[in-house]
Amino acid sequence: MRHVLPTGAGPVALSQAHQTPPTTADESARRWHGFARHKQTVINSLLEDQYMLCCYSELRADWYGLGYHIEHIENKSQYPQLTFDWPNLAACALSSEDGLPRLGLHRAASLGKVEVNFGGHARAKQNQVDLAHFVSIRDPQCARYFAYLSNGEMGPNLNRSPADQARAEYTIRVLNLNSPYLVTLRRNLWDELDALLAEHLDKGWSIEHLCQGEITPHGRHTAPHYLPALNSFFSLARQFFGPVAEQTLRQYAPGLV
Repeated sequence: MRHVLPTGAGPVALSQAHQTPPTTADESARRWHGFARHKQTVINSLLEDQYMLCCYSELRADWYGLGYHIEHIENKSQYPQLTFDWPNLAACALSSEDGLPRLGLHRAASLGKVEVNFGGHARAKQNQVDLAHFVSIRDPQCARYFAYLSNGEMGPNLNRSPADQARAEYTIRVLNLNSPYLVTLRRNLWDELDALLAEHLDKGWSIEHLCQGEITPHGRHTAPHYLPALNSFFSLARQFFGPVAEQTLRQYAPGLV
């Protein structure tokens, strides 16, 4: 998870809707459904700020045909007045049209009753969330709560206080960030980086160049724009390369430090 903050005021249609915010969960659901024709514009704006990464899992959902949906960081059922509030929105992996059916097939084929949905579509996130214990992507220090393991799992940063570790564990559980689907993809990436690092060390190639290719933005053409994008699991790769990653970011992408 990395700190994400949307820029600007958001699309005009969103600002207009927020001028008279909903006051109940029912009104929020009804008006959000009626906002459907504007949602893709909102998603595009959010993804530009997020470098195409899912706000919670850091998955490039477009690489896997999973699509994105607009996530309410503070659930609109709990806080209906924030339904159209630009700072409360983020782009999250798994669209209802593409992502959920694909993961449903994945679960049916190999995982039985294990929940593979994650992020905003995780069952626990759709219920009541305790914001006092939830690590928000709006927290500039949010990345420091978590650690990534070579087996693909995500856990609390053991260098943090017990209270912070508990918050990290709660957030991972609520968002199902150790969904078997994500764990498999992260483990594959770790193994790939391990093999690349060993090859570069063996052949005397530049580790800095390897790191730069993995954690700095590159262009993605989405007509009519050319958007900056990152590879999936930026924070995992950043942790993997350690000090080399920090030096690389300071030199080539200071906005990501």
